[in-house]
Amino acid sequence: MFILTTISDLIQIQPEEFGKTSAQAIKDSINTKYANKVIQQVGVCICLFDLTKSSEGNIGHGTGIVNVNAEFRLLVFRPFQGEIIIGHIKISDPTGIYVSLDFFDDIYIPEALMPEGVRYNAVEKVWVWDTDDSELFYDNNETVRFRVENEHWDTNEERPPYRIIGSMTISGLGPVLWWEETREDIEAARQACLAGAANGDAEMEGDA
Repeated sequence: MFILTTISDLIQIQPEEFGKTSAQAIKDSINTKYANKVIQQVGVCICLFDLTKSSEGNIGHGTGIVNVNAEFRLLVFRPFQGEIIIGHIKISDPTGIYVSLDFFDDIYIPEALMPEGVRYNAVEKVWVWDTDDSELFYDNNETVRFRVENEHWDTNEERPPYRIIGSMTISGLGPVLWWEETREDIEAARQACLAGAANGDAEMEGDA
């Protein structure tokens, strides 16, 4: 989900930062420039990981700004295709479900990548999966698992610069609560079988 990427860039240190050590001023300027920003074809920058190299500072004429050539590594969010991630449903509309990771919201699950038999409830504004014996709801704020299927990059300022397309089609994906309840039911059935087998063995010994 997270990777380290090396960047070389010209970093500018404002005069008000001169009270800091040079290393700290460079690091703070890098975080200001890159944290929570998308770099095309790289990912969402979370924060500076470390500063690996920096030049002597050069003061710009008439500005007082110090320019430093720096090489550094950034912690970047960019999941790989097929990765399973846990997030929560932010909102739903007739086209699909939007999932948030708190620090990143541009995750979209289209109807085509949800289980067969889902339908949109326009009154509740949620998706519903009709199974053989029940209705399962994709409620807002519900914790969900999804699989990363694709990623979209865009330089149009009116659209998200980075968007993840996910799916919830295979077993175990979708609201985490569904599968926890299923596991609990399976475990309860297993324990009942074990108890029944134990009682059967005890009765056979008694008959003997």
